Amino acid sequence: MNVATSIAPDAAAAFDGIWPDDGSSRIPARVYTDPAVYRRELDRFFYGRHWSYVGLEAEVPEPGRFKRTAIGERSVIMIRNRQGEINVLENRCAHRAMRFCQEKFGKVKTLVCPYHQWNYNHDGKLLGVPFQRGVKGKGGMPEDFALTDRSLRRLKVTVRNGVVFASFDDDVEPFEDYLGPDVLRYFDRTFDGRELVVQGYSRQRIPGNWKLMMENIKDPYHPGLLHTWFVTYGLWRADNQSQLVMDRHHRHACMISKRSETVDAEVTKGVTSFRKNMQLNDESLLDIVAEPWWGGPTVCMTTIFPSVILQ
Repeated sequence: MNVATSIAPDAAAAFDGIWPDDGSSRIPARVYTDPAVYRRELDRFFYGRHWSYVGLEAEVPEPGRFKRTAIGERSVIMIRNRQGEINVLENRCAHRAMRFCQEKFGKVKTLVCPYHQWNYNHDGKLLGVPFQRGVKGKGGMPEDFALTDRSLRRLKVTVRNGVVFASFDDDVEPFEDYLGPDVLRYFDRTFDGRELVVQGYSRQRIPGNWKLMMENIKDPYHPGLLHTWFVTYGLWRADNQSQLVMDRHHRHACMISKRSETVDAEVTKGVTSFRKNMQLNDESLLDIVAEPWWGGPTVCMTTIFPSVILQ
């Protein structure tokens, strides 16, 4: 990650005493761990003028279906409304700010906060409040209380070829401009409009924050040394035809490689992950069948700043 180009000048205060000079080739370790820097990143990147990945349309196939996820540290709900549109709502009741949705997935007629049963529709509009007029002429909400003033926070949403992104900033640039033409090409290489099917989920948790994983996939140095599968079968080795494509702001990156059919002894010598005698039970697993959508590269790792990696 090119930290120097990712963080605007007015964020410099967060780096006082951390960043030693104006260079960007040597990143101080504290950039990855300092709480003040991390909070600044949450505000500027995840809650600012950026698009964050929230899910796939296929995960919410019908009205009322929802998926709970997060943008930064804020819980959000991706839900399909009765008109078939995708909404992303902050999971924060307008009454006492409770994270009312606890299920990861589900289907609901309305969204109800269990604390005081405030009830919202799929667009986040408040439908009803218990005892709004009080009981037997006593209590209740003030006379100027209006349901229309107390909706859930609704994020700006964009959907491209079945992939859903959202932003807390209504003035965020169009998604296509955000990616730029070079990165958009590789996004569309994976998501070209074909129907998506969710086969399942595999989850891993690591003791770190968002920067560690994003940097890992922008590092072309390690795959040809670390990963046995890549090195042994030529998917990513030092002698591959490869390139790194970035957008003009250096936010997003596509790490691209084309499989080598032969083994160059010079690039595998001393590489401990290379297993010369490793064999596949089914060699067809490595068959390369060029299809129109493919476009050449065998491997493409795309990072879309700040929140998703497409492999």
